[in-house]
Amino acid sequence: MFCKNLLVVLGTRPEAIKLAPLILKLKSENYKVTVCNTEQQKELSNQALFFFELKADINLDVMSPNQTLFELQSNLLLKLQRVLLNENFDGIFVQGDTMSAFCGALAGFYSKVPVFHVEAGLRSGNLYEPFPEEALREMISKITALHFAPTILAKETLIKENLPENKIIVSGNTGIDALSCLPKDVMEQALLTLKDNNIKINDRLVLITVHRRENHGNRLKSILKAISKLASIFNDHTFVLPVHPNPNVRQNVHNTLSSYNNVKLLEPVDYPVLVTLMKNSKLILTDSGGIQEETPSFGVPLIALRYATERIEGVKAGIAKLVGADYKKILEESSSVLKKDKSLTRNKVQNPYGDGKASIRILEQINKFFSKKDCSAC
Repeated sequence: MFCKNLLVVLGTRPEAIKLAPLILKLKSENYKVTVCNTEQQKELSNQALFFFELKADINLDVMSPNQTLFELQSNLLLKLQRVLLNENFDGIFVQGDTMSAFCGALAGFYSKVPVFHVEAGLRSGNLYEPFPEEALREMISKITALHFAPTILAKETLIKENLPENKIIVSGNTGIDALSCLPKDVMEQALLTLKDNNIKINDRLVLITVHRRENHGNRLKSILKAISKLASIFNDHTFVLPVHPNPNVRQNVHNTLSSYNNVKLLEPVDYPVLVTLMKNSKLILTDSGGIQEETPSFGVPLIALRYATERIEGVKAGIAKLVGADYKKILEESSSVLKKDKSLTRNKVQNPYGDGKASIRILEQINKFFSKKDCSAC
């Protein structure tokens, strides 16, 4: 018989990747784990779960074309309400700062179910950078029973916000755990996928990802203009850009970059392919938080297409540089790397975001949390 009944709420690919190692750990113990996929990113999140041989127990299918944040939040809360009314849960896990995470936490709070926040304490210091994530994660912290902070800095941030220190655990980032879950045969298949897309693994590979809401509009145009200039200057390099499905991103990317022979515009790639690209790149340009965390494990220089970041540890360690959507800065910082041999650009530092043991630490703390409560069903 299961001791405790846990709900895991996720909805995006990063959430699925970062929660998968923890789900597997919890399932290996005496816990019943129900995975609820809001499908905020329907195809990407389900694809990520599949790689870890996981499947959602509940799918909410919350997205609709051009849905506003108001509509998305309302839709999520109403559907999560039904989930919580149908079954009694002893705890709810949420990860990061998405609308799915926020609504999962809020639904737990309304139902008086303890909320466990994975990747707690990240702050950029600017309420609108990233938007709306900065506000969402701050609000999640106020209704969380246990905060699993990935770094000491994240813990210190939560303490400064007057959250109880005994409820904050420095666990490391579960995204680093996920990197060690990649089987050899899966990685070999990832190489074949890149080969099928005419992408050669060599010393002149550049990975680009851009999707964040605050980079839509004029910022995206500036970023794409810089990329097109880089593609022209470094025409012996291959620029690989998996295009985000958001139509506001997709159309602009194709309109600006599709004419360049050395720019490969791909459909969204699966996790093993993305890891293969990260591992073999000479340079990465991204506005993704997860890639900022994973890249140090491979020593690849990273240019963050953000004006503020909640992952400041990489910047302090000299692994990443913040340039925002500034055309000149993107050109300058990218060119300084691309004009050098790849062997001279590698960063030889320990990943400041984790050591691959975060899920183990979180499981230990969850065991302690429930051991303090009545567990007569065990």
